[in-house]
Amino acid sequence: MTTPCCIMTMDFGVCQLRNFSKSFLSSLLSAENPSLFFDNSSSGANVVAIDNKIEQAMDLVKSHLMYAVREEVEVLKEQIKELIERNSQLEQENSLLKNLASPEQLAQFQAQVQSGSPPASTQPQGAAAQQSAPPAQSASQSSGPSA
Repeated sequence: MTTPCCIMTMDFGVCQLRNFSKSFLSSLLSAENPSLFFDNSSSGANVVAIDNKIEQAMDLVKSHLMYAVREEVEVLKEQIKELIERNSQLEQENSLLKNLASPEQLAQFQAQVQSGSPPASTQPQGAAAQQSAPPAQSASQSSGPSA
């Protein structure tokens, strides 16, 4: 069963770390560990043993957390790379569409952007004009040479 914190990669790593840390710390602090019992004769040694166990647990948690962070950094670097590539493609497409559009179409688009109204149709007007223009040209060309 997944918990809400396990949605992203980093969160998944943190969840794994939490589960591991809980089990590790519970094993350290369990009643089965005789070095954790306090008695008056060796309480100083037990405190040192507990401090050492805590330090080991903290080091282990730190190393697991660093591993999870490194993995997340790699995922984010890959996402940044993909977004940069996508942005470049969209900039090229935008430039091409600007070059292919007529001044009237650009002016109409600028007016729509300034007014905040959505485009009149889902198909770009340049594409609609290009699709309707070739048949008209071919009809005039076919009638022209025959005369």
